[in-house]
Amino acid sequence: MPAFDLVIEEWLRTRLGDGQTIEPMGLRGALHRAGDISEIVVDLPTQAPALLRQVLLPIVVDALGVPADRRVWAARFAQGAFSEAELAKLDAYLEEHRSRFDLFHPETPFAQVAGLRTARDETKGSGLLVAVEATGNNVPLFSARTEGDPPPLTAADAAMWLLHAQCWDTAAIKTGAVGDPVVKSGKTTGNPTGPLGQLGVVVPVGRTLYETLMLNIPIGVEGRLASPQWRRSIGPAWESRAAQGLLDLWTWQSRRIRLVPEQTPGGIRVTSVLVAAGDRLSMTPDWEPHTAWRVDKPAKKTAKSAKPVPQRPLRHTPGKAIWRGMNALLAVEALETAAFHTSELLDQISGLEAEELIDDQYPLRAETFGMVYGNQSAIIEDVLHDLTPLPVAALRANAGVRFAVLDATEQAEQLAQAVNYLSADLRRASGLETIPWDKGQRPGERLLYLLDPVMRRLLRGLQTVQNAEMLDRGLLAWEQEARRLALEVAESVHAAVPENVFAGRRTRKPDGTLAEPYPLGRAVNDFYQRLNRVLPRAKDER
Repeated sequence: MPAFDLVIEEWLRTRLGDGQTIEPMGLRGALHRAGDISEIVVDLPTQAPALLRQVLLPIVVDALGVPADRRVWAARFAQGAFSEAELAKLDAYLEEHRSRFDLFHPETPFAQVAGLRTARDETKGSGLLVAVEATGNNVPLFSARTEGDPPPLTAADAAMWLLHAQCWDTAAIKTGAVGDPVVKSGKTTGNPTGPLGQLGVVVPVGRTLYETLMLNIPIGVEGRLASPQWRRSIGPAWESRAAQGLLDLWTWQSRRIRLVPEQTPGGIRVTSVLVAAGDRLSMTPDWEPHTAWRVDKPAKKTAKSAKPVPQRPLRHTPGKAIWRGMNALLAVEALETAAFHTSELLDQISGLEAEELIDDQYPLRAETFGMVYGNQSAIIEDVLHDLTPLPVAALRANAGVRFAVLDATEQAEQLAQAVNYLSADLRRASGLETIPWDKGQRPGERLLYLLDPVMRRLLRGLQTVQNAEMLDRGLLAWEQEARRLALEVAESVHAAVPENVFAGRRTRKPDGTLAEPYPLGRAVNDFYQRLNRVLPRAKDER
């Protein structure tokens, strides 16, 4: 049986601080040089949170513990890298659990079940692990392979896709394994997606891997850590249960998997796998740190004691940039009437900022991940990923920067709406029916696309704002550019209208009578009025 030790084998592609150098490392090397690494390069964006939660964070937390309070966290964060004493503890921890980090260990293969098999000793192609490969009903539109041509995964690739499957695997029927008590006809039904597939994942990102790890460690949660999967014995039988603690949640084994390695002239390759049913998370705990929350409207109080307001993980919307959801990311106030709550980690950064334990101008970024499933969640339709600057000062409830961010994002939505109204009014002036709101491509979407880089530039600028004057200058520049782009899109919409409809054409009402003509000039005038209301600074500067 070949061996592949994740501790020392160079399976992680790390990007160093210069942004150019890619250097392969094992777990030990990556932790030792965490202060020099800007990111770990992955093949699919959703591999990044899987690696963070299934391996890196649990190792650090289980070996070093969590900061007891904010000041302890701030002292560790200020180090910029693990101290010599911390590295010694990490090394000792990895050595203690060394056999559990062997990807192909005969008894304890990492994140797998040794000897996992079906009643007929069948396996499937390695493409079953790879989200972008064609397997069964999951057939990507531009897949270059068929199910009968599984990709020969290197050990490094197999390890990364193994982690990805534990977090994001599709739902529905899974292969029935020997030892699974609910197998029927060689299958297990009713499987949910991997746990991250049920969230809109939000990860705070720092300048280095070390800072990212620290930003993702909750403070003062010693009482709810439990154990990671490599410190527990896992067999083919599974259960539906609640997460016992943070480390249990991060390393959740949603599937029972076995990789089948083979030695080739080019090294170890995995072309066959077995993916069976795994543990089912009975509920997403309210201490899940990597998601924002949608809060249901509280019911009317009919009893003396009001029931807690239920909250659900907030999923990301396909095609919608992260900055368009800033109202949820910045929802740091625990108000009973709030529609959203931000993630525990962003709320934690808000508390650090309030106590001046993290710099207002720290270049924090928020990275979001999600998966769009189709056909009863049995196939992957789309992968969602975004990364945007997030001003730390905006996480303070009453900060000017916070109001500036929320106002700017709302202005962008209102500008898109204004352009859409213009389009509808011009069609009305031309005697045409308006396009239903749920059909067709609208010019407002094109405007939001053009505003995207401008908004991200504004967010980067707001990270370094030092006073009210700088803030006002930044918002004026934003409004001027937003106005220019709105007019550019509006002109393209206006150019499509024939010249002979200046006075407007009469349209027939539902009752059969003719409506008064809707003049072209009125449509344009209404648009400019909306534009001026939405962008008052740019209006005053004209």
